[in-house]
Amino acid sequence: MDGGGPERRIAHLDMDAFFASVELLRRPELRGRPVVIGGRGDPRSRGVVSTANYEARTFGIHSAMPLRQALERCPHCVFLPVDFDAYRRASRQFKEALREVTDQIEDRGIDEVYLDLTDVAGIDVDRGAAIGRLLKTRVFDATGGLTCSIGIAPNKLLAKMTSEFDKPDGLAILEYDELAQRVWPLPARKINGIGPKADQRLATIGIRTIGELARAEPALLRQHFGPNYSLWLHQVAHGRDDRPIATSSPTRSISRETTFPSDLHIRRDWHQVAALLAQLARQVADDVRRKGYRARTIGVKVRYDDFKAATRDQGLRDASDDPVWVRRAAFECLSRLPTERRIRLLGVRASSLVPAGTATSDGSNAGTGTAASATTGPAPRTAAGTAQSHGRRAREAPDDDRQPPLPLFD
Repeated sequence: MDGGGPERRIAHLDMDAFFASVELLRRPELRGRPVVIGGRGDPRSRGVVSTANYEARTFGIHSAMPLRQALERCPHCVFLPVDFDAYRRASRQFKEALREVTDQIEDRGIDEVYLDLTDVAGIDVDRGAAIGRLLKTRVFDATGGLTCSIGIAPNKLLAKMTSEFDKPDGLAILEYDELAQRVWPLPARKINGIGPKADQRLATIGIRTIGELARAEPALLRQHFGPNYSLWLHQVAHGRDDRPIATSSPTRSISRETTFPSDLHIRRDWHQVAALLAQLARQVADDVRRKGYRARTIGVKVRYDDFKAATRDQGLRDASDDPVWVRRAAFECLSRLPTERRIRLLGVRASSLVPAGTATSDGSNAGTGTAASATTGPAPRTAAGTAQSHGRRAREAPDDDRQPPLPLFD
């Protein structure tokens, strides 16, 4: 029961109920009351919970729950709108404070990071607790009072699990020789990478805890999960994880989405849907350009009134940030989605990103499509019935008649 290599000291730092905690700094009178952050802050409108403080979680409220359901579970909850500018500002503050301790930081999102503390002076004092307390103090001071939970362990897998041991405002430390006592009794789903479906399949063969998974015969795991995933299951159950801290990672996608105040039908409410899709596409194109990228793939996501989601992607012939091309590709994607049910959410995503200036397939630089605009492509299709109902104008994005040929794959 060892990590299979030299022992490192990896920390996982997770901000406590981050969005809600930022709001409580601005509204200290709400401390001790259940607070939910989501949408526009109106639980009777459309939207989902972005986060809830720990008082609200005692009512079973959790992220991604519809706001109306959260209201039913806790009628006296305080509902507040999302303020991403404030959360991004606080995120920058705590991450800058951490860099005063180490530059070996892997950014995992707006409210969590991994840190490699192996070479930090003092990491051997009290098993790393002194450095852990220092990190917590730096975060608290830099943000004006936000708390975080930290887990310190020999690798990223165990550090993330350990950060959950003593939430909120916790500091927990785990060694390899403590796996049997502290990790193996936990449910198998506590391992990051074992989702609900895999957890159910493990239960069907009598494996419910991490310890049971660690003791399982490799042949049994291969029989039910195949050679690759079964090997991974065996390794993580024994706490083995050699992944390094990734101090930099490329942006993989950029997206925008919106939840409607009331459900819309792609065909019957075409003008509203088209206007919203064009707006989202334009915002995504602006985001891509501002961040110094060009996109090779545009995708559209919808969530239907039964909460099931569907996506469609469209490749561009050459990487671009041109809002016209992004918009027309988005309309092409929308045309290939089922239109029987009403939709509650619409989103646009740019992916397969390349840095601006990267050579394209015709040897030019990825830009706004000047070189590629001489190419031709298929005219965008619309949802079934749209052309008949709304005429040729509805087949294109509604705010620009001077559109270059669509740079799509045939």
